[in-house]
Amino acid sequence: MAELGSGEQRALIAIHNSQRSLAEITELIHTAFLVHRGIVNIGELKSCDGPLKDMQFGNKMAVLSGDFLLANACTSLAQLQNTKVVELISSAIGDLVQGIYYENSKSSEENCLTDDIGISRWKEQVFLSHSALLAKSCQAAMELAKHSAEIQDMAFQYGKHMSMSHKLHSDLQPFVRESSSDTIAFSLNSAPAILHQEFRGREAWLKQIREAQGKGNIVDYKKLQEAIKAGKGVTSAIDLCRCHGNRALAALERFPPSEARDALANIVYAVTREDKIYKDT
Repeated sequence: MAELGSGEQRALIAIHNSQRSLAEITELIHTAFLVHRGIVNIGELKSCDGPLKDMQFGNKMAVLSGDFLLANACTSLAQLQNTKVVELISSAIGDLVQGIYYENSKSSEENCLTDDIGISRWKEQVFLSHSALLAKSCQAAMELAKHSAEIQDMAFQYGKHMSMSHKLHSDLQPFVRESSSDTIAFSLNSAPAILHQEFRGREAWLKQIREAQGKGNIVDYKKLQEAIKAGKGVTSAIDLCRCHGNRALAALERFPPSEARDALANIVYAVTREDKIYKDT
């Protein structure tokens, strides 16, 4: 990589008004999709869940509220008057939609609680649903400041790997919290579970799930949690979390030293250091 000039180094540190607007747009999009994720599957409701009309009304409000936030984000995005930034953020929205579709799609096996995917496929899905928006927003921020394609790619790599490590950190929490007395219901498609399945094999993993199911197909998550912790899934997920964190830090190291760079590095340290991974949050 060519050395950055002093003028370009100062430009990297300075924050433009358009970049602040982009940060607000990114947060609006993120919030909109969080609201949309709150939509309830009416078909899975039970009588104890509350009146059906209330749930239907809540779904309508979630859709309308999310769409309102997205509309505002798109309006603000157009006001940036940068075609490449519009293309980047628009593609990130498309990635989010595709990622959520994968999350909600049913397994080919009837009544199966876990998908038959490996860690490579898991990474692809997580990038779409969690990492693409941040990665492309980081790249767009560099585009707004008219930095080179190389610098834009560094920003993209930082956003991608930092968000991947954050997702892994989140998936690990049900398995590493020591002070919690209650068992936390975790996703059977989380990283530790997917890695556990890779080591044990699909059939062995499905057998463990069936053994943990009681009457009414209620899952004993404590039993599954112990099975996953006894294998290699948790330690492998911790290693993967650190791996993505190191890649994010490697991208940062190619930027000139500054307080901003240190702050971004501290975000990575907050989810990859061992004491932070095992911290009961």
